[in-house]
Parts: sequence; structure tokens; C-alpha cells
Amino acid sequence: MAAQRRSPDIVIVGSGISGIAAAHRLLRSGFCNVRILEATARSGGRIKTGRMGTNIVEIGANWIHGPSEENPVFFLARHYGLLDPQAFTPENQAMDIEEHPPWVPSWFSSSGQKLSMEDLYPAQELFAELLNEASQFEHGGEASWASVGEFIRSEARQRAEGRWKDEDESVRVLRRCVIGTMLKAECCVNGTHSMDQVGLKAFGLYKTLPGLDCTFPGGYEGLCRKLLSELPADLVTYRRAVRCVRWNDTERPEHAVTVECEDGEKIDADHVIVTVSLGYLKKHHSTLFHPPLPLHKAQSVQRLGFGTNNKIFVEFERPWWDADCEVIFLVWEDE
Repeated sequence: MAAQRRSPDIVIVGSGISGIAAAHRLLRSGFCNVRILEATARSGGRIKTGRMGTNIVEIGANWIHGPSEENPVFFLARHYGLLDPQAFTPENQAMDIEEHPPWVPSWFSSSGQKLSMEDLYPAQELFAELLNEASQFEHGGEASWASVGEFIRSEARQRAEGRWKDEDESVRVLRRCVIGTMLKAECCVNGTHSMDQVGLKAFGLYKTLPGLDCTFPGGYEGLCRKLLSELPADLVTYRRAVRCVRWNDTERPEHAVTVECEDGEKIDADHVIVTVSLGYLKKHHSTLFHPPLPLHKAQSVQRLGFGTNNKIFVEFERPWWDADCEVIFLVWEDE
């Protein structure tokens, strides 16, 4: 009778949504020796829900982008009953917003004046036109600009001169400032510090899923809690930072990988799944892996870019915006 095959030892580094999902998939597939190491005191990673007074605020991830059948996050949130019924309506499911939700806006100048939508519409129309054109360069053709930012600034300046030549100078200046504001907002959509860092020819490669972006009424962390509740209680070890992952160890062939923790613990494993963020990899990959990552992987880590979306939560005594307002844009008049 053949000996029963041993279930491999698998260590997952990081208890964010990727690490939790990996553990889920492994356990469902019959792997029973799974352990997650988390450097902090909590699970969730970039998903973090907080409270401001009686309101829920998302310090990390905010929306489900493209909440439709193809989206695994939407699938899980629906399975756990974490969403409002409105997210499931056929109208919301079929809507293709391409990362630009149809929010009702209010526009204010940097001096506090509420701006007329009628005055701003030509600038919004021009920006949308340029953004659409920027996404077409992936199909080929010569481009005189390296980045999306360069293309939009150059073309906006040229087209505005022709289209708005009969307008007052103050109107032309205001509309140029509006395009500047929309270019900043586009940085948030693309997760970049500047649209000058977004390559023009690759801009159209990003594909979105259909569906109107939705949020978690009880907070995004609820998804992590539901997933964790289905895992063994002792599967995650908290406050266990990893110093180094030693792989391809020819001196100890019986252990394919050894994980060294900051507290001195050494964990032997057959496989290790590293789910840390790209930013952490950029900073630590040269010391996190021994031997170092193959050159093509290290270069990929360094070349991949992702900026920071900072959130500032502000509380007012009473609303000063319109009742139907869903987003506020600020136009800096000196730009």
C-alpha cells in the first residue's frame, strides 16, 4: 500500500485581502498546513474602515469598481449580504462608467465663489474629448507626446485658443483652470502623482468592468471579517514581521523555503506566497529575498508605478453644499 502523501507546508506573508483569499483557496483545495504571517496587529492591509462620529469612513479601499458578475469582490460581497439592494439592479449592473461615476457635482473657486455649470461645461466637454482621444493611442499611430499629461495640456491649450477666442479673457482663464482641476482629479482615478507619469501609448490598455461603483454600507472591512470567519482561528499570526525569505536553499534540500521573522523565529516551508504591497516590495525586495529575485522580476518591481491617493476627512457643523451634491470640485484661480 502506497504511503499517504504529506500535505505541503505553505506560508503566506501578509494578511491583506490577497493573503486571506489565498488561504481560502488553498484550504478549499485540500491543503491543510497553511499559515499566514502578518506584521501588524490586524488583518485587512489596505482595507481599513474607521468611524468619524456616527459615520463610517474608509481610510483605505473605498469602492467596488465595476460591481458586476465578472468582479470577484462584488461576487463575495453579494454572497455575504454586505451591499445595498440598489447595487444589484439591472440598470446599475449594465452601466459602464469607465472609472468616472455620474456624480452630481458642485464647483467652487478658490475664493469661495460657487461657479455656474453653464460657464464650465465647454471646459468639461473639451477635457472629456481629450481623455477619450488619449485612450486611442494604444491602437498605434505616431504620438508627439510621451505622457497623458503632456498630451492633454498641449492639445487643450491649442484647441481652447480656437474655440474660445470670442469669449472674455476671464471666461477663458476660468475654463483653463477647470481643465487643470480635472487633470488633478484624473490623477486620483489613475493612482498617480502626476498624469505626466502615465504613458500615453499604454493609457488605453486599462480595461474597466461594467457596473456603477458601490460602497459597503457597513464598511469594507466587513468583507475581510467574513472571509476570516471561515478560516481556522489560529491560522493568522499577528505582529510577526518577516525579515527574509530564503528560497532555493541547496544546502537544505528537504526544505525548499525558510522564512526568517524579525523576532528570530525560522519557519520551514514547501511553498511561500508573498502578498505584500508593491510599495513594500520596491523598498525591501533586495533584502526580503535570498538569493535575490531574478533580474527580470526585480526590474518589473522597480518599473511598475503606483502613486498615493491621500484622504483628508473634514467635518462641518452643517452642510453648505446643495442637497443633491455628490462631489465638490475646487478650481484654483491662480493656476
